[in-house]
Amino acid sequence: MSYISKPKVSHPKAKKNSIGLKRRDYEGVVSTLCAGCGHDSVTAALIQAVYELGLEPHRLAKISGIGCSSKTPAYFVSQSHGFNSVHGRMPSVATGANAANRDLTYIGISGDGDSLSIGMGQFAHVIRRNLNMTYMIENNGVYGLTKGQYSASADIGSKKKKGPANVQKPIDPVSMGIALGSTYVARGFSGDKDQLVPLMKGAISHQGFGLLDIISPCVTFNDNPESTKSYSHVRKTQNEVIDTDFVPPAEEILTEYKDGEAMPVSLHDGSKIIFRKVDKNYDPTSRARAYSYLRESQAKQEIITGLLYIDKEADDMHESSGSSSKPLSEIPYEELGPGKEVLANIMNRFR
Repeated sequence: MSYISKPKVSHPKAKKNSIGLKRRDYEGVVSTLCAGCGHDSVTAALIQAVYELGLEPHRLAKISGIGCSSKTPAYFVSQSHGFNSVHGRMPSVATGANAANRDLTYIGISGDGDSLSIGMGQFAHVIRRNLNMTYMIENNGVYGLTKGQYSASADIGSKKKKGPANVQKPIDPVSMGIALGSTYVARGFSGDKDQLVPLMKGAISHQGFGLLDIISPCVTFNDNPESTKSYSHVRKTQNEVIDTDFVPPAEEILTEYKDGEAMPVSLHDGSKIIFRKVDKNYDPTSRARAYSYLRESQAKQEIITGLLYIDKEADDMHESSGSSSKPLSEIPYEELGPGKEVLANIMNRFR
């Protein structure tokens, strides 16, 4: 269904943003994700964020890897640029595109499997370069595209509907981002749009690498095994006239809570996670405090959400490397070839 476009229908009095576009103008094709998937809530928040920022669709570049999360770019801003790369290689593509045309706004969509396993090396180096982009991780703790194996972000003791509990320590992308030097670090929950939209707008507007880890529950592999709509029940009772599958619908998980408050959130499988919003007096400019705050929250088994760290003074990749202020894609070919003498001088700098 990903080829099916949404009808071009909107209310004639629908509000327009600063460049005269309606929210409908920032939507994409029909989603093929499972009903109730947190990723669709992330898409809705992202559509709202770019609409409120008044971004020109043709000045936006969406880049993804492989996984359920990497289907997201198809679902927002159809009139933008897009590139779906191979597994774990989104950061390299984003770096190359940014080097060629720094004038575009880059949004990378990834998942915990895509970024924290096969793509972990590239994830580390794109942080180190401080590439001017927004990097969103739709974090659900499983490989949803390949039937729900544990990912590197799964917590110890976490148990899916089938199989043993996870016994390996998780990789926390937020701690990793702060430790490696990311200049904007935040975490949100797909069900808390009121917090998520401002965090997205902040990351997109930030000059440098903006990391946003989003807890986004996988409804398919967190469903109730006792349900008559569960995989186990359907596979026992269905008459397979064709090779197909069935995913029961689930309600979107939503919550509201104030700054500084903790909020237990029940997931579809009956388990609970505790979110805590950063306090109004929290200082996000201290890397040491942010890292310490994360360690303290993990000891309390709480997930901190909000802007955790930001560095507005750090140079991005173009500033630190002294690259051309004009996008390479706009420089005439004759000027891109500086000649043997200039190239020889460049090579001598490395000898």
